[in-house]
Amino acid sequence: MAYLYLLFFAVALAVWVYALFDVIGSDADSVRLLPKPAWTVIVLLLPKLGALLWFALGRPRRAAATGPVRPPSPFPEYDHPNRARGATPQDDEEFLRRCRERAEEQRRRAREQAERRDEEPGEARD
Repeated sequence: MAYLYLLFFAVALAVWVYALFDVIGSDADSVRLLPKPAWTVIVLLLPKLGALLWFALGRPRRAAATGPVRPPSPFPEYDHPNRARGATPQDDEEFLRRCRERAEEQRRRAREQAERRDEEPGEARD
């Protein structure tokens, strides 16, 4: 019998925590019946009843899916329309300067490696 009470307690706790996070994560403009802070207080002070009331009366209605949902972008940081970025590479002189420096460094290393290969004695090449 104790296991049944423990199971009931665990389910009630999970529903309460889910309701609390759902209240906190909901958009304040779409919450029904009461303001969002009031729902937060109700769910906190009346765990079982508050969670049930939230799901029945306060939770925002979800819009029905009208068509196929596209998969989420693998790079969500690029989905922000107002993120700061140069429109063209020419707009970012610092970026272009670093690219030129990196290319020059790579060319210098390639020349040094080619000179070392040419100087190594005893190796026959085809």
